[in-house]
Amino acid sequence: MRQIRLAVQINPQHASYSALREAAIEAEGRGADIVMNWDHFYPLSGDPDGMHFECWTNLASFAEVTHRVELGPLVVCNSYRNPNLLADMARTVDHISNGRVILGIGAGWFEKDYREYGYEFGTGPQRVAALRRDLPIIKDRLQRLNPPPLRTMPILVGGGGEKVTLRITATHADIWHGFGDTDQIRHKCAVLDAHCAKVGRDPAAIERSAGIPAQHRGDPGYGDGIVAAGATLLTFGISGTNLDQSFLDRWVQWRDERNAR
Repeated sequence: MRQIRLAVQINPQHASYSALREAAIEAEGRGADIVMNWDHFYPLSGDPDGMHFECWTNLASFAEVTHRVELGPLVVCNSYRNPNLLADMARTVDHISNGRVILGIGAGWFEKDYREYGYEFGTGPQRVAALRRDLPIIKDRLQRLNPPPLRTMPILVGGGGEKVTLRITATHADIWHGFGDTDQIRHKCAVLDAHCAKVGRDPAAIERSAGIPAQHRGDPGYGDGIVAAGATLLTFGISGTNLDQSFLDRWVQWRDERNAR
């Protein structure tokens, strides 16, 4: 079985930038494996017009103040940028971080981002079709850039659409991220496995990631069920209204004990 990993998603909302930066440093210090953020232009909770910062400039700063953790968006919105430009941005942050970037990507869903910044929202199927179209372009550009990324950049696809998104994941991703309880994660993993069989991909090549709900972050035992369901990368979201990471210490101990078996 894969080694269990822990990710802290620092949602760039409702906090000063210095507080977000310190949270990234703290996550690395407490033993997280990955530090992530998200790709939105407005808060998703609390005051809808509250403080908020942009994804990639945020990650570039995190790359400068951390040294070990991998970094990436959970997830970048494919619709906001030309795919070639997105590849170039990810490659640049990869060099700033000395090769630690994970390119997390999804089709996009938050209509306010699109409306306020002048992007065409379209329909869900249109946005997913754009993701399917653009991922090969992104991967091709990553190979053609000079200099290229410092490693073969892992691609994470976020989303649970069973007919298309999980097939895209089976074709292109190194990591899949989804939400839900143990039964939902187990079901989605089985669907992903079936898509892997159809496209000729080894299901074991794709790491499975799941978010841990806030109500369960005090109980690492909850992680046993998530791991049994198929996910070995567990993510915890924190926001500017509450950047406390003390819960992480128990999970790090749990992770280390599980990985030592």
